[in-house]
Amino acid sequence: MRSTLFQFQAPVSLLLLLKILDLTGSASAFTSYANDFVDPNYIVKGVFGNNTLASQQTILQWAKDSAIGGPWIWKTCTYVSRDGKFNPDGRIINDVGNFQSLSDMVLYNAIAFALTGSGSSSYSIIAVNYIQTWFLNDDTKMNPNLNYAQMQRGPTGQVGSHTGILDLKGMAKIVTGIEILRKMNCTDWTSDLDNKMHSWTNEYIKWLESASMSLEEEAAPNNHGTFWYNQVAALKILVGDLPGALDVTNKYFAKQYLTQITADGEQATARTRPYHYHAYNLAAMITNARLSAYAGNPSVWNKTTNEGSTIKTALDFAMNLSAADSNETSYTAELYPSVAAVGSVYGDAEGKYADFLAKGQPTYAEEAYFLWNQPLKGGEEESKAIQASETTSAKGSQATSATEGNTKDNGAGAMGGALSWVLVVLIGVGLQVAFML
Repeated sequence: MRSTLFQFQAPVSLLLLLKILDLTGSASAFTSYANDFVDPNYIVKGVFGNNTLASQQTILQWAKDSAIGGPWIWKTCTYVSRDGKFNPDGRIINDVGNFQSLSDMVLYNAIAFALTGSGSSSYSIIAVNYIQTWFLNDDTKMNPNLNYAQMQRGPTGQVGSHTGILDLKGMAKIVTGIEILRKMNCTDWTSDLDNKMHSWTNEYIKWLESASMSLEEEAAPNNHGTFWYNQVAALKILVGDLPGALDVTNKYFAKQYLTQITADGEQATARTRPYHYHAYNLAAMITNARLSAYAGNPSVWNKTTNEGSTIKTALDFAMNLSAADSNETSYTAELYPSVAAVGSVYGDAEGKYADFLAKGQPTYAEEAYFLWNQPLKGGEEESKAIQASETTSAKGSQATSATEGNTKDNGAGAMGGALSWVLVVLIGVGLQVAFML
């Protein structure tokens, strides 16, 4: 019995790595947000504020750069649970991290495709190839279940745990990517591939809605339950079942959500790592609200809990937490995408949320999340720098052309010139913030 997190037709870790090296020439990782659902209609429409040029560049670069057992179970004769701690044995075959990388790969390459063209591009080819490798190709695809997710090895193990459902939370990002490819009429995403993905997803939805371990995860009162709804609602959107997606999100906001936020905004289910769990569950709450809005019900943004709180109340409370106080400084940036989301949805007339971001992450306007969390203050100076660089680059190209008699088109379009600018985002090679638990 293999201890892989997911069940594949072939050892996908090696196959996926080979696919990465073949398509992109590297396997460098980048910052991965806990979860998100980006409105595909917003991306496809392509009407972005002039202040988002730096975030667009980041997405293009991240798209290019992107080209196992339960992690908190230890073996001491039998396996025991140690909440908030990870068993390194669970990363020997890191399908959790591989899937998180896959979800980012599909999301950023699909958005990059929408930003730069139509029909087909290197970005869409990469996104489609990754989807095929993980879900559709007979010799590499994952089986549509999580029967062995976060398996506890040892004398009492050999079956999965309900907590393993969480490891595919990034489905929301993948659905965003596929929806963009569909709406952009991407020629690489053929009707045959779409039909196959539709069939795979329907099988997986059936398992999620019937398997006892999945139903146990659905009932979880904390982030596990919140992320379960992320995944199932997104999958319903993928197969075109918007009423079904609404049923899923409505159930969340009528059930777990009602008891997750206290009157002052504290999340009662935050456990051993309070800063991380407040930020983590917030990301899942926000994703559920975005999925609901996309499926036709944006009113959930103002839905109140039993104690009269909203998502905004929870974010305001979390902004006053100190990661340092609980020795969680490595998670500080985890909250920032949610700050941007709340500022853009509820409004930020006084600049409270933008100021918080500017203090904690001065380059927040260069982050990918800044593009789809609009309107939000910031980005003007970064965009001016990009435009000035474009102008300088264009003049230099004209001078070179005049000197050498070169009539080649230098492609000084809005995004084309931006690509020639020296990127201001320093991406930590090998950094993968694959948020777990």
